[in-house]
Amino acid sequence: MEKRKLGTTDIEVSSICLGTMTWGQQNTKDEGFEQMDYALDMGINFFDTAEMYAVPPKKETQGSTEKIIGNWFNERKNRDQVILATKVCGRAPFTWLRDDETPTEQTKKQMFEAVDKSLERLQTDYIDLYQLHWPDRPMSLFGGSINYQHVEGDTNSIESILDALSELIKIGKIRNIGLSNETPWGTMEFIHQSKNKNLPKMQSIQNAYNLLNRIFEFGGSEIAFRESVGLLAYSPLAQGYLTGKYQNGNLPKGSRKELFDRLQRYEGVGSEEAIESYLNIAKKYNIDPSQLANQFVTTRPFVTSNIIGATSMEQLKLAVTSIEVNLTEEIENDIEKAFQMHGNVAS
Repeated sequence: MEKRKLGTTDIEVSSICLGTMTWGQQNTKDEGFEQMDYALDMGINFFDTAEMYAVPPKKETQGSTEKIIGNWFNERKNRDQVILATKVCGRAPFTWLRDDETPTEQTKKQMFEAVDKSLERLQTDYIDLYQLHWPDRPMSLFGGSINYQHVEGDTNSIESILDALSELIKIGKIRNIGLSNETPWGTMEFIHQSKNKNLPKMQSIQNAYNLLNRIFEFGGSEIAFRESVGLLAYSPLAQGYLTGKYQNGNLPKGSRKELFDRLQRYEGVGSEEAIESYLNIAKKYNIDPSQLANQFVTTRPFVTSNIIGATSMEQLKLAVTSIEVNLTEEIENDIEKAFQMHGNVAS
């Protein structure tokens, strides 16, 4: 498994990162253990989670994913073998995450509370990469409009957020910081503040990126190169749509769409036609469509790690072994032709 530098740190993470958001809701503790054992055996040293997980978020399952990882660390005694990333929520009406039952926001008090709770659930005394799950300022996110929609509202300043994170680094509870679901402006403002105020630097950005959503390439990719803030790409299969399982109105039993019906960001105008074009490319070259989609993401030069997620071992093995797929120049050309025809049909 290829290892890549995390930002400007000395940390090297695997080109595939194990996503965990289904553990504790769709997946049991034992299934999570099996996935982590397999991933580590395959050379994956990078796990990603969040205080909010499992997803969809709700009071009954909040923190369950981190608890499963913590129990695994405790039983396997292998914390030192894993680069562990987790996240703190941005501004949202999730009152069940905080002791005083206030909505989440990125204040010093809330971030200190969130870190302590994550450390307890994860049964560790440090977090390698602590990420802001989404911006504190009002934003259109998670499948909202591709165009920026300005919304006035309360927000904690980027400097104050970095100040709090700096304190957490100084006392050793977190080692590095990153962004998630952030814009090019937001990324650069964090970089600007860190340089001007001598505050910690954001080392990564975790955004959705896949064949249906290549928005990161327009602005984000240049930042990744020039500022060493590489992409941790999530949703490489467009939440399963790029496997083809939802084509023609299909609704597989036990799928996330059947269980939760919250995948509308990949159901916009032109989505089905775009998906079909990529499925046809996979068929043309006799490649599993999920492996084509995953390897496309993994091989982009601005990607630090591709965050894969699976609810079955069969899915996980397909995702991990996607690194064996050779994307020839001919395949790349066909993908670009399809993208030129269909563009970004999701956000």
